[in-house]
Amino acid sequence: TSLVVHCSWSFLILFCIRYLSDNRVSLNMAGIKSFYDITAKTITGEEFKFSSLQGKVVLIENVMNELHERFSDTGLVILGVPCNQFGYQENCTNEEILPSLKYVRPGNGFEPKFQLLEKVDVNGKTAHPLFVFLKEKLPFPSDEPMPFMNDPKFIVWSPVCRNDIAWNFEKFLIGSDGVPFKRYSRRYLTSNIEGDIKKLLNFLLNRQVMSYF
Repeated sequence: TSLVVHCSWSFLILFCIRYLSDNRVSLNMAGIKSFYDITAKTITGEEFKFSSLQGKVVLIENVMNELHERFSDTGLVILGVPCNQFGYQENCTNEEILPSLKYVRPGNGFEPKFQLLEKVDVNGKTAHPLFVFLKEKLPFPSDEPMPFMNDPKFIVWSPVCRNDIAWNFEKFLIGSDGVPFKRYSRRYLTSNIEGDIKKLLNFLLNRQVMSYF
C-alpha cells in the first residue's frame, strides 16, 4: 500500500538562514516508531488509527475525489488534512469545514469521498506527529529541494526548521509498507503523481500474487 500526503506549504529562504533551527518534536516521546503507530482524529472527532491503513495506498490531500474514484478499488486510500498555518487560509472550525466545502469552496455541492481528518498544525512545536514523522523521513520535496516561503511574515510558527512544509498543497506518498516514498512540492501537479501511485499499487499487487506461491 502506498500513501500520498498532500498538503500545502510555502517557505521563504531569504529570512530563514538566520532563524533555522534543528529542533524537532521527539517522536520517541510519543511512542511513534512507524507510520502505523500514528493516530489522529477525523473531522467529526472520532479516533483514526493509521494502523488501519496497512496494505493500502494512501493519498493525503485536500480535494482528490477523482483519484479516489479511480484507484480506491485497487488499494488507494485518501486522507484530507486541513491546516491553517499558511496565510490563515483555513479559518473554519472543524464543524464548519464540510459545509464550507459543500457551499463555498469549491462549492456546487462538493462532498469529499475520502476521509477528512481534523485541522492540525504541520510545522513548529505544535505540529501533529504525522507531519513530524513525514518531515523527518522526507526532509525535502523531490522536485524542489529548497521550497521556502516568498515572504517571512507568513512564518507564524516556532521553531523554524529546514524541513518545514512551505505552503498548502505539498504532498507525501507512502508505500504499502508504511515507508514514506516521496515528497512533492506545492507546485507539483497532483495529477502527475499518478505514475508513482500506479508503481506502488503494482508493487503491492505483485507482492500479493507472490504470497500465493
